[in-house]
Amino acid sequence: MAKLRYFDSTPRYTSETVRTATVHSEFLRTGRISRAKTGIITHTRRYLSYEEVAEQTAQRLQAAGERAHEKLNSFHKSIQFPKLVFHRTLADTPHLGYCHITASRTRFAHYEEVSWAFYVANFFAEIGEEDDAFVKIDPRYKRMYFAVAVRSDQTAEQKMTINREVRGNGVLFRTHDPQVAIRNVLLLGARNEQLRDIIRQL
Repeated sequence: MAKLRYFDSTPRYTSETVRTATVHSEFLRTGRISRAKTGIITHTRRYLSYEEVAEQTAQRLQAAGERAHEKLNSFHKSIQFPKLVFHRTLADTPHLGYCHITASRTRFAHYEEVSWAFYVANFFAEIGEEDDAFVKIDPRYKRMYFAVAVRSDQTAEQKMTINREVRGNGVLFRTHDPQVAIRNVLLLGARNEQLRDIIRQL
């Protein structure tokens, strides 16, 4: 794949030199002095480095992660999630990235206890076979909310990897709908079946 190039699409203005005679004639004709800023739009492109693009992406991801965590913890005082917000951008496409929001443990279905993590990404894709790999990126959706089962990596200290023993691929849910995502995370965080029944009815 060809290396992407990014440029700043913000309109850039340069001051226009206004002749004194023009201003003087306008004053004599109308009796008014124009205070409007005059300028012209330049079409020169300022190209951005991958670091600049990654920094802008990171700011947006961080803000999205903060909002999602606030929404989760505002639902009910008995369901509170730790705030573990951090982001990653994709190396070859720094305009794409994902943000870790929270992590916890839960019991559900046939699994005694599952550690899981909840994320938001600024693209929609399938979770690949390899760790941290996304495949089949779908441009129709601008967001993806997903939760995966995790476990500690035996080969690296303090590193978590997807636990693919859970449901065959480790993916607990994946959606572009924020309401569905919030509901699923709340179900994972609910401590008893009575609270889960209330959440299911929402």
